[in-house]
Amino acid sequence: MKTGALVAGGVAQQTEQCLNNIKAVLESIEHTMQDIVKTTIFVTDLADMEVVNQVCAKFFPGYVPARSFVNASALPMGALVQIDTVVSHGDGTPPQLPEDTALLVIEANNTENAPVQPYSHTVAFSHYNHISGQLPLDPKTGAIVAGGVNDQARQCLSNIKAIIESVDHVMDDTVKINIQLKNIADLDAVNDVYTTFFQGELPARTVIGVAEIPMGALVQIDAVVSNCEGTPPQA
Repeated sequence: MKTGALVAGGVAQQTEQCLNNIKAVLESIEHTMQDIVKTTIFVTDLADMEVVNQVCAKFFPGYVPARSFVNASALPMGALVQIDTVVSHGDGTPPQLPEDTALLVIEANNTENAPVQPYSHTVAFSHYNHISGQLPLDPKTGAIVAGGVNDQARQCLSNIKAIIESVDHVMDDTVKINIQLKNIADLDAVNDVYTTFFQGELPARTVIGVAEIPMGALVQIDAVVSNCEGTPPQA
């Protein structure tokens, strides 16, 4: 932060610096790393994911926010990693009184019906629920399902559905979907599956083409879900 130059070292050092920068930003507005509900991590080499996860574990020793990885073809200044976050803001912004929501809790949950990951499946705060990026993995085997992008998209959405239902919500509570595709030409095949998971109006959506997806998958999907009942205040 003093020189404006990339820190020396590899992806571990760069990840640590990203998280230290985020920590400094949060502390400047009287928040902490434990107030983070979702991280999106951009890496130029997916082989670096394990190292990034190891560094993240040092900053989140207990509660772990929802997380999505994105493979970037390049990052500014030749960086190997870039991280952004969504942070709970229980004190609200004026004219809301801080005491009205200062004690709202962050609710993190996991389900055995979705693939195991080293971060939370879902994190709710106030009226939104953040779902970690889902690969087309069979929850029982941890392996990518057989078939093409149609089958993989169905599995991603089935995992998201299982996560959402584990916290007493339904797919139609989804307000935003983010889809990563290895081949953007696969979008029509994904759409054929996608529409079958919703009964009402489709949620807002962003689709991007990426050079690579973890485990050689063809598609990865994450979501933001409405949490209309809100998270309760601490007793």
